[in-house]
Amino acid sequence: MTGSEAVATMTDSSDRHDKPSAGAPAADVLVARSDTRAVAVVPGIVLQVGTSARHRHEFVYFAVRNKKLLVGISVVMLFVLVAVFGPLLTDYAPLAVSSAASRPPSAQHWLGTTYFGEDVFAQLVYGTRASFEVGLLGGVFAVIIGMTIGFAAGYRGGLVDEILNLFTNVVICIPLFAILLIIGGYLKGLSVFDEALLIGLISWPWAARAIRAQTFTLKSREFVGLARLSGERSAKIITREIAPNMSSYLFLTFILLFGGAILIASFVDFVGLGPSGTVTLGTMMNEAFFWNALLLHVWWWFIPPGACITCIVGGLYLMNAGLDEVFNPKLRAL
Repeated sequence: MTGSEAVATMTDSSDRHDKPSAGAPAADVLVARSDTRAVAVVPGIVLQVGTSARHRHEFVYFAVRNKKLLVGISVVMLFVLVAVFGPLLTDYAPLAVSSAASRPPSAQHWLGTTYFGEDVFAQLVYGTRASFEVGLLGGVFAVIIGMTIGFAAGYRGGLVDEILNLFTNVVICIPLFAILLIIGGYLKGLSVFDEALLIGLISWPWAARAIRAQTFTLKSREFVGLARLSGERSAKIITREIAPNMSSYLFLTFILLFGGAILIASFVDFVGLGPSGTVTLGTMMNEAFFWNALLLHVWWWFIPPGACITCIVGGLYLMNAGLDEVFNPKLRAL
């Protein structure tokens, strides 16, 4: 079978110790394992083995027993359900003005009303949806930019790495919050997409540096060297060999960027530079602060949006910590 490949499926990791094909001495069998597959090498024969069932069951076993992960997912999913199905629970538009001004929570208005008679629960539901949209889009934009620069710098090295690393360090040194405020001040009438794009353009540097460091480590592994020897292009090696072995790390990075985008958006909205004509959790806090809801003890106007931001971001960070413990064997609590 010289020059051919035999592909086998392994249902248990103990199958690595199965006897090699006839005629091959057991001492000549080598096993190389990456995060996603195992490769058994026999003189003249290569056996590629897929992810074992035991590995999948192991992940589920530790995931359902990790309290941080379960609490984080529960909190985030609760607010996802509120954002998706919440509008079905209210008959009021978020910006509809009525004569029932400054009413405390009641059966008619679950979270009371603002000084202008706007239903706070309706604003909270639509504001949560808008904040999730900004966070999701901002996180996606940031992780795409960070992955592109991080993979390119880490894999190519040399002059490419020096240029991209210099550019990343320059962006890190720029007072990005000030830049964001200036841009938001000039671009009146921002949409949710515009705000998410701006957040994504300023949030990627730390992700790019982290991905670059991980790529430096992985590109020296044997399976990457074998892919190079087989004549694979750099882009294909990155997408098929390096990125899959970093999938858990990339997902954790996205969760952090997601939560960070929600925080940044809330700050921008709070200072009055958020999307015009759109209710977000940040704009709710801006209105409550501007009309002195705190001083006049209209607590049902400013506490709910602040509590929602805290719970959503806290839930995302708990998810990140829990998944880190599940993915990393050194952090698993038995």
